[in-house]
Amino acid sequence: MFIRLKMPKILIATKNPGKLREIKEFLGSEFEITSLKDFDNVPEIEENGATFEENSLIKAKFYAEGIPSGFSVVFPTIADDGGLEIDFLNGEPGVKSRRWPGYEATDEELIDIALEKLKGVPWEKRTARLRTVGTYYDGKRTLQEEGSIKGYITEEKPKKWENGYPFRAILWIPKFKKLFQDLTEEEHTQINHRKIVYQKLGGEILKNSQNNN
Repeated sequence: MFIRLKMPKILIATKNPGKLREIKEFLGSEFEITSLKDFDNVPEIEENGATFEENSLIKAKFYAEGIPSGFSVVFPTIADDGGLEIDFLNGEPGVKSRRWPGYEATDEELIDIALEKLKGVPWEKRTARLRTVGTYYDGKRTLQEEGSIKGYITEEKPKKWENGYPFRAILWIPKFKKLFQDLTEEEHTQINHRKIVYQKLGGEILKNSQNNN
C-alpha cells in the first residue's frame, strides 16, 4: 500500500510569469505552487531593508501573513531580493538598485554611474557579483539561502543592453570570457544564481517537512 504524502504548498512572492515559471522549475515537482497573480488586490510593499537578506525576509513575512486576509493562518511564502554588488564601492549599488543615484534611474544611467565610479580603477579591483537571497517563511521557520555570479565590471560602455537588466551588460564572466548578457542559455544555466538559491531552499523545506511528519 502506497501513502501519498501531501505536497507542501508555497506562495512565491512575484507577479512576474517568467520568473515564476523559472522558480517552479528550480524548486521541482514536490511542491504545490501559487503566486501573487492568483490573488486579487495584492498590495505592494516598501522594501526598506539595508540588505538583500532583510528585504527578502520583509517580503516573505508580509505576504505570508497578509495574503490569507481574515484567517488566522500563515501562508508559507518564498521571496527573494538581489542585485549587483561592486567590491571597490563597498557593495554598491546593492539594495539601492534602481535608486542608486537617489532617484529612479534608467538602464543607461545605471550603466553610466557604475562606469564613472570605477573610472581609472584597475581591472583586478573591478570585481563584482550579481547576488540573490531567497527567504522562506511559514510563521515558525525562517530559511535563507543565497547564490551569486562573480565577475568583473567592464571598462567600456556597451553598445546595447537588455531592457531592465543594465548590469548584465557590464559584468564580464571570466569562466566563459564574455559578458553576462552574451551567455548562451546553456552557459547561463551552469551559473544561474537563482537556480542555486531555490534548489537549496527546496531541499531544506522538504527536509524540514519530512522531519515534522
